[in-house]
Amino acid sequence: MLQIALTILIYLILVIPAGVYVYHIAAGKHTFADPVFNRVDGAIYKVCGVNPKNGMNWKKYAVSLVITNGIMILLGYIILRIQSIGLFNPNGIGAMEESLSFNTIISFMTNTNLQHYSGESGLSYLSQMLVITFMMFVSAASGYAACIAFIRGLAGRTKDNVGNFFVDLVRITIRVLLPFSIIGGLLLVWQGVPQNFSGNVVVDTIEGAKQVIAMGPVAALEIIKHLGTNGGGFLGANSATPIENPTIISNLIELYSMMLLPGACVITFGKMIRDRKRDLAAAVVTDGAAAAIPQIEGRESLTARIFGREGRSIFMAMGILFLIGLGVCFWAESQGNPALAEVGLAQSMGSMEGKEVRFGIAQSAMFTTTTTSFTTGTVNNMHDTLTPLGGMIPLLHMMLNVVFGGKGVGLMNMITYAILAVFICGLMIGRTPEYLGKKIEGREMKLAALCIIIHPLLILTFSALAVATPDGLAGITNPGYHGLSQVLYEFASSAANNGSGFEGLADNTLFWNITTGLVMFFGRYLSIVLQFAIAGSLMKKRFVSESAGTLHTDTMGFAVILVFVVYIFAALTFFPVLALGPVAEHLTLWA
Repeated sequence: MLQIALTILIYLILVIPAGVYVYHIAAGKHTFADPVFNRVDGAIYKVCGVNPKNGMNWKKYAVSLVITNGIMILLGYIILRIQSIGLFNPNGIGAMEESLSFNTIISFMTNTNLQHYSGESGLSYLSQMLVITFMMFVSAASGYAACIAFIRGLAGRTKDNVGNFFVDLVRITIRVLLPFSIIGGLLLVWQGVPQNFSGNVVVDTIEGAKQVIAMGPVAALEIIKHLGTNGGGFLGANSATPIENPTIISNLIELYSMMLLPGACVITFGKMIRDRKRDLAAAVVTDGAAAAIPQIEGRESLTARIFGREGRSIFMAMGILFLIGLGVCFWAESQGNPALAEVGLAQSMGSMEGKEVRFGIAQSAMFTTTTTSFTTGTVNNMHDTLTPLGGMIPLLHMMLNVVFGGKGVGLMNMITYAILAVFICGLMIGRTPEYLGKKIEGREMKLAALCIIIHPLLILTFSALAVATPDGLAGITNPGYHGLSQVLYEFASSAANNGSGFEGLADNTLFWNITTGLVMFFGRYLSIVLQFAIAGSLMKKRFVSESAGTLHTDTMGFAVILVFVVYIFAALTFFPVLALGPVAEHLTLWA
């Protein structure tokens, strides 16, 4: 437990400077590296014909994002289909099959990185670099750009300008993802992660057998897969293998990499909303009162100054959800497996099946909860071997999709729940609900309801299809309750753009490749477009003055309300299928 506490404490220390830096990038403020990055950005704008001064409304921004991603999907699909050419292919990997190529390219462009193949045997180095690693940068930058545009809409400084998608894409890639990846990649190489273009090495084992040791540009892929909350592994065993994750230090580097930017998004949100409130106050008060604004801000608590008041309540709600899930997962895995105890295997260390001894229960539970809360999808242990309740936590957090979530998108989803929360509270007191100084009315609630419904609709509809058709049933390798959990996990991972899996599922078939591809695509882009529409609607509204009946959304009380709203929605939506899957398996195992 001390390991977990120290890990979280160090994260809280690291996320603050990262959040301040990302806020400066998002808000267009000065940073120490501007003299270098301004020249790089300017050269890219000139080559691509982008005018950074041209803003976009939410519709144009959304169309630009989807079309740009669509073009990259097409180019990536072509590369996967022709990867058998000799370029950067020392291991002689053949072309990827059509349905698997469709699934793979959708997976990596939607920031999901679900893998129905093993990287060391399914991809050439050309595909690993031009498709997998490149898409990890672009998909992560696209998600964060969407989040920044969404925040600008909520801040409402203008009526129709949420920024320029291409400018945001370039700035996030050049100023955030690339420098962070270079630093993190070098740290992983320092810990022994390979970075080369050599072919696989065949060695003689102690037993006299032959073993193939994978080589390649592993470190470069590893760092962006975590930093961009992507998750696809260079190898099939992902970060559970010593090649991708050799030491406890590399494990912490990967852990903090996937936690850093989603947390920084919340700080960015809080600070940008605080900037807007400060500008509004300065515009409506006298000069003397405006001069008093910094004094008022100086009396704010330390957490309010770090996170912004609105960002603090969102971060607190996400943190509560994360800690509850982490506690349950750690406890469940620490209890061991009674089925193994019955055959005489000691369970004093907890349930070590599928886990690396060098990480143990604590770091395995931490990694498991983090990768499905921050929707990264990388694994340092096999989730299919988790205890039923231990496996329910990552499944539940993907179903919620708001526990920090992927970079940018998780914050957007939580704000959608915040709109729902203020609407419910408004109904209780008979007052028109308000959020961030804007009235929440019928249009916003219809869009928010659609956005929230899409996620469970995709998971439950396609899960039902899988267990009702012969092609879907053919992929289930575990009979009974665990088989249903495997199906739910696959589609929850796809809809949440996570990418991890209960790998007992035989998923490299036409049925699973196409269905999960569709879930990943709609789970990504439908939500983003609807959330843009919410921001576009709110930014056109006038700000309303606070009164005695205004619900303050920057308090600990609202954070608790938000947690309850998220859990109530999850209980109403997902409890029946969870009861038939992991809960029933737990009761059977411990009966």
